[in-house]
Amino acid sequence: MGSDLKTTPLNAWHRANKANMAGFGGYDMPLWYGTGVKKEHLAVLESAGLFDTSHMACVMVKGPDALALLQFCLTRDLSDLQDSRCSYGAILNSKGHVVDDAIVYRFHQESFMVCVNAGMGGRVADHLEANKNRRTVEIEDLSDRLAKIDIQGRNSARILSKLLQNPDTVFTTMPYFSFKGTLHQGGADPVLFKDGTNILLSRSGYTGEFGFEVFADSEAAVSIWEQLLEAGKEYNLIPCGLAARDSLRVGSVLPLSHQDIGNMPFINHPWMVALPLGQDGKTFTKEFLGRDALEAARDAAFTHAFVGEDLRKVGTGPDTRVIDTQGKVIGSVLTCVTDMGIGWHDGKIYSITSPVLPDDFKARGISCGFILADHKLEEGEKLTLQEGKRKIRVTVVKDIRPHRTAKLKLTNFI
Repeated sequence: MGSDLKTTPLNAWHRANKANMAGFGGYDMPLWYGTGVKKEHLAVLESAGLFDTSHMACVMVKGPDALALLQFCLTRDLSDLQDSRCSYGAILNSKGHVVDDAIVYRFHQESFMVCVNAGMGGRVADHLEANKNRRTVEIEDLSDRLAKIDIQGRNSARILSKLLQNPDTVFTTMPYFSFKGTLHQGGADPVLFKDGTNILLSRSGYTGEFGFEVFADSEAAVSIWEQLLEAGKEYNLIPCGLAARDSLRVGSVLPLSHQDIGNMPFINHPWMVALPLGQDGKTFTKEFLGRDALEAARDAAFTHAFVGEDLRKVGTGPDTRVIDTQGKVIGSVLTCVTDMGIGWHDGKIYSITSPVLPDDFKARGISCGFILADHKLEEGEKLTLQEGKRKIRVTVVKDIRPHRTAKLKLTNFI
């Protein structure tokens, strides 16, 4: 391990359990375990998987003008966000480029938590400070002070129920992108493990599947991780690395900050829901940092999702070309992975989570990802992705892995 890499509280556990480790976002992180990426990916679709995401950062924003500051610095309109709910958006600079994307958690009108990517806590906190102006706001970077563990998959609630003091209360009502509990012991309406461990439990994740994110003090990380694995044995819960997290998020059409979004205007992409668009789908309904730049970039490059014909994939970056049917180079590849939980059958994509499957269906895996094109493409357009001599045929799509479970009613999983 390089001496310049930070570690999460679970690093020793990962190494003791022979995880394949590598640097990511400045942290020494598990890419996969002995089970392999395919089994980890499928575990989330079929039952449940456990991810160490403590490398991610959280920033607290408090004070009478906390909402006003976030309204200006985040693309998403938070004016209707209720207590104990969260929302996804992007933090932009004046060029309309992405400083980072974030999920904002609202505790109450004067208290919010902003969850950002690995190594970005300090930079986002500084960005918010620089844009406070005369607003009365306190900003606190909690980087490396919290543990974050994601349990994802249809059996997540059943596993958690075995460990919580009050599972019936917690899971009575908990819609997608809501949370319960507090960050620190002694808060109102706590969510507690049977051993007294205090957690904040969010019904969210980065896989597109039903699941939760668990926030707690760093000191509790190993205990929480091991309790979850023990409680999940009957459901075949396994630890999963960043490789499976990546393939799952792409199949769910979710972006990776500083790769699919970043040093480009945050517009003309599959994540337009993160922008405050009016009913016409074009005009913005609030003022925010970077708005003018986005309005000037409406005819700039376009990001599109794609699927391949089989599991073969190509590398990413400017040297991998996107070629149209006339042989013209029209862009580059941002992301290309293989979702092992899906497959083609009679011209249609099915997932192993699809409620009805053809009798002879097999999920052999399909390559998928995102491209950056110099003009808008239509769904169904055929393209070729070329990396050196390697070529794969792909199709432009709006969605990738069907029948995802993240937004289904909680009653389906308890």
